Order: sequence, then C-alpha cells, then structure tokens
Amino acid sequence: MGEDGRTFLRAIGSETYGLGKQRDLQRSQNRVRRAGTVVDDATVGHSGDADPDQSKTYWMLGPGDEEFLTQSLQVHFVELMPGGNNFGHGHQNEAHFYILEGSGYEIHDGKRYDWEKDDLVIVHHDSKHQHFNKSKTERALALVLKAKTSWMVLGLIQQGRSGKIKDEAGFGPREDWTQLWSRGWEEKKKVITPKDTRWEITRDGNVRVILSPKRTDARTHSLDLYQQKIDVGSRSGKHWHMADEAVYVISGKGHSLHWDVEAEIDDRYYARVAKEPTRWEFSTGDLLYVPHNTVHQHFNADSKEPLILLSATNRLYAHLGYDNVAHLEDAPEYTGDRGEARKAVAAAD
Repeated sequence: MGEDGRTFLRAIGSETYGLGKQRDLQRSQNRVRRAGTVVDDATVGHSGDADPDQSKTYWMLGPGDEEFLTQSLQVHFVELMPGGNNFGHGHQNEAHFYILEGSGYEIHDGKRYDWEKDDLVIVHHDSKHQHFNKSKTERALALVLKAKTSWMVLGLIQQGRSGKIKDEAGFGPREDWTQLWSRGWEEKKKVITPKDTRWEITRDGNVRVILSPKRTDARTHSLDLYQQKIDVGSRSGKHWHMADEAVYVISGKGHSLHWDVEAEIDDRYYARVAKEPTRWEFSTGDLLYVPHNTVHQHFNADSKEPLILLSATNRLYAHLGYDNVAHLEDAPEYTGDRGEARKAVAAAD
C-alpha cells in the first residue's frame, strides 16, 4: 500500500499453513463487472497526469478492488476528449492499449506512433509516453490491459513523471538506459493493426490472435491477447488453462459457463472438475473474469448479432510452466482441417 492510499500489490496470507480460504473467497465473488463500473477513478494514481477536461483514466479491475479478484491482470480505460492529451509519464511495466473509439497518436521516448480504432498500441517497459487525440470533435477511448504487478513483485517499481533525482550531486551524468534491454528490442512493432493479424477457425472457434509467444515481432513480454467472434446460435470451445483471464465484451451479449477445479493431492496432483458449472451473463461493455484453473466456455445469446470478445491472460504463467491449453470440446465450426477452416473464415467475412 502506498502512503497515498493506492494499492500496488495485495498481501496474501493465512493464519494457518494453507490458502484454501483465500481461493474460496476469490471464487465466491461476482465474475462480471458491469459496463460503467469504476473501482478507481484515478484521483490518487493519475490525478496529476492530465487535465480532466482533456484526458481521464478510470479502472475496472485491479489489485486494490473490493471485492478482490486478481492482481495478475489490470484493466482500465483512458478517455481522450476531442483534441485532448495527457501530460505524459513513465513506468517500468508494459501496458497495452486496445483502441475502442477514435484515432490519435503516441509520443514514446520522443518517437511518434499513430493509431486508430481496433489497433493495439504497446507501451513498452521503461517508456516515457504521452497520448493524443487527433480529432477536434470526437473522443478517443482505449481499453488498457497490463500485468503491472508482475513487475512490482520483482521490485521493478520506478515510475512517475520527469523531475530531478534526490541527491543529484551524488550521481554521475545521464547514460543510455536501454543498454540493459534485450538486443533488437527497439526494432519490434509498437502498433499491431488488424492487417497484421488474421481470423482463423481454431478448436476454440473463430479467433484473431493479436499477441502470443509465437508473435516474436511485437514489443511486449507480458500479455497474450486475442479477439473472438461467436456467431448467432454458436459457442466457443470448452477449454481449461491455469492462467486467469479477463474477457472484455466489445459487442453483443451472452453467457459463460465455468466449471471450478479442485486439486486432490495424493501420490501426485489430480484435478477434480465440478460436475455442474456456474453461469455468468454479460453484454456489451461488461468485463468477464475467469479465475485461475477453471474450465470455461462462452455462448452467444443474441439472435441477430455476433458476440465479439477480447481476451487477455498474463504470459508469466507460460514462463512458469503452465503453457498448455486442454481442449475438452471443440467449437462447432472447427473441422480439424486448417485449409477448410481458413475458407470458412473468408466466407464468413
């Protein structure tokens, strides 16, 4: 907890040697945050970073929430008024801006990057960044997804706005910070456009992968992200992975079935999947949370329009050895033939 009252990392503890109560508490919470939910209006964290008549920041999911769900993912919005911009700041963690409305540009470390609706803009780690709305008549709106606590728990906490360092006489002249980065990092993509991706029929359904470990040209380490389209009367595949997941409903309505999983630790770890799922209804602008180690499946409930979802997971789980997805039921559109699947996507578009 910071001195100003902002929660950066939430402590997790127990009076006895066991964390079952913590897991049960998290799983008992509502897994849908309704459109318009504001859990933090940035009066503490970002109050000095923008003129509120030009730019606003507000959180939908984060470690300071009550009721608490997760700190592996954080979700907030940045709204830029017509012609507006923020003042700019820097932090060691990455951030990912999915553009929901409008067009504009970024200034990152003195370089300009233009963006428009449905682009993904990557704020790389250790980046001084500032956001600008090009339009003088329309607002711009970005959904921001990040795994900030992954940096925090490792002690990478330097952030803020420009200013003199304390005891400046005790330090030498400025040096190039980037000499500590991976080689070739600055040549990778900062803006991922729809043209940089493709829709494919997979075991999970019709998806457009935006970020994944296989995408080696993107300037990010921490997030996996894909967009999913579920047609009228259809559903996603039913699958299971260890990472928790934040799913933003771009358009449409539907529900998600969740089968909680318990661990039975005997001669080894065994998974015990609930016989009956819980059901979670959602619509446009809602945020669905899928807890860790949960079997889940999404359904379109709209009789006229497809359901469009944006799904994010923290890539750290894959680095820790949980990099597999167990597919328990394929989406109806999947045939197992990649060539036929691509033809189906082309026909649908």
